[in-house]
Amino acid sequence: MTQPLMPKATAVWLIDNTSLTFKQIADYCMLHELEVKGIADGDVAAGIKGFDPIASGQLTRRELEKSQADTNRPLVMQSRQTDDVPEPMRRKGPRYTPVSRRQDRPDAIYWLVRNHPELSDAQISRLVGTTKPTIQSIRDRTHWNSSNIKPEDPVALGLCSQIELDTVVKKAAAKKAREDAKKGPTGAALKPTGESLMETVDEPVPEEDVTPQSVFSDQPKPSEPKPEEEVFDADKVFSNLNAEPEENA
Repeated sequence: MTQPLMPKATAVWLIDNTSLTFKQIADYCMLHELEVKGIADGDVAAGIKGFDPIASGQLTRRELEKSQADTNRPLVMQSRQTDDVPEPMRRKGPRYTPVSRRQDRPDAIYWLVRNHPELSDAQISRLVGTTKPTIQSIRDRTHWNSSNIKPEDPVALGLCSQIELDTVVKKAAAKKAREDAKKGPTGAALKPTGESLMETVDEPVPEEDVTPQSVFSDQPKPSEPKPEEEVFDADKVFSNLNAEPEENA
């Protein structure tokens, strides 16, 4: 249980304005019961002005009435309203930079461009309070004062805090890592799994009409039998030669 603000002054008010028991008041104010009795007797906290816990939002009237009706029921503190205060809304647009620091912005931009190329122009613009054309002119070395611009840490120049710089750099590095993960080792973007699988499937071969002529036309034709070579008989040749002159005679 959290102790209320100004516990002794709260105890003085509860003693003077309620019928709560010493134990209920002691438990609520996180004091000893004898100390609360001493406050009631005037021996403790003499001269302390009572502090109204209802007006300060630490106690509700309904809660007080319930505990007064039941002496065994402890008081329950209401949650402080400061816990529910919303965070202040950040103004959109570039960060405001004091006039005395504006001349240092080109040096800070040059430092960020050189040391953290993963940062986008929008991130640099929000970090040091500048515009995108100024950042682009420093990147391209077309700034009117490029010859005098020197890289300087924006934290050292007081343009941003180290926590803000680390946060922006961490976000930019994470974004770059995600983009690199989507690309292959050669730098080309990875295709979805469905497309890559479709490329690996061979295209269907068109079916051809099969006919007996198409099948047997490609077959080699049987070779024609070679005529048998004539066998010459030497005796028969010479006998013919001897017979020819007799007939002529």
